[in-house]
Amino acid sequence: MTTTRAAIECDEFLPFPAETVWHAITTPDLVERWWAAGDIRPVVGHAFTLDMGPWGRQQCTVLVADAPRLLRYTFSEGGLDSTLTFRLEPEGAGTRLFFTHDGLDLDDPRGRQAYEGMGRGWPGVIHRIGGVIAEANSAG
Repeated sequence: MTTTRAAIECDEFLPFPAETVWHAITTPDLVERWWAAGDIRPVVGHAFTLDMGPWGRQQCTVLVADAPRLLRYTFSEGGLDSTLTFRLEPEGAGTRLFFTHDGLDLDDPRGRQAYEGMGRGWPGVIHRIGGVIAEANSAG
């Protein structure tokens, strides 16, 4: 049996340096403001959970942490068994954030539902990062 895997991809220009964007995707209180509460740390091998509310606590493990360029971690270990990748590239006076949620199994009803739902949801979630950075910068 062949498994059909799918990926969701987004990219967002953020008018902030890569170090600032990196901070927003690796600092628990900031990640909670744009997505979900959790104890993320950009350390390879760090196991953490994200509280996805009605979807439960999702187990994750950091696979790559190359500040301020690349963060990759597993998502929903034992469930969706997928991977989230945040790649940051300087662009003009800011940073282009490339996001990929891959490994979603379209042959599994949970994977298909996640692909369809998250495919609609991820662009808005990623877009919120810029607002969180702007608020954090204006707060001090």
